[in-house]
Amino acid sequence: QVQVVESGGGFVQAGGSLSLSCAASGTIFTINGMGWYRQAPGRQRELVATTNSGGGTNYADSVKGRFTISRLNAANTVYLQMNSLKPEDTAVYYCNVKGYHCSGFGCNFDTWGQGTQVTVSS
Repeated sequence: QVQVVESGGGFVQAGGSLSLSCAASGTIFTINGMGWYRQAPGRQRELVATTNSGGGTNYADSVKGRFTISRLNAANTVYLQMNSLKPEDTAVYYCNVKGYHCSGFGCNFDTWGQGTQVTVSS
């Protein structure tokens, strides 16, 4: 079983910065993808940024140039540095981790964290 726990988030004024972190623990053989998603009230969950095992990254157009995703493989941890925050960034941010908890067939996992609130005031 794999657990994913986010930390960080909070309240900030527009133009400010916040940092999120997410750590995966439990029975982990390897982690492939790690990423951040967000869901604002009344809206569907959307991709914010992802990173793969090779270090490649992908960002939503709305956050390019403002957010940076990074990963510390040795600690099974992914970070999201958010700068120049806007009120429209207000949402619950969720961490997602995909990988394998063993080397055989059917060992893949796709686990979500509980979410952390980010609120940006205008």
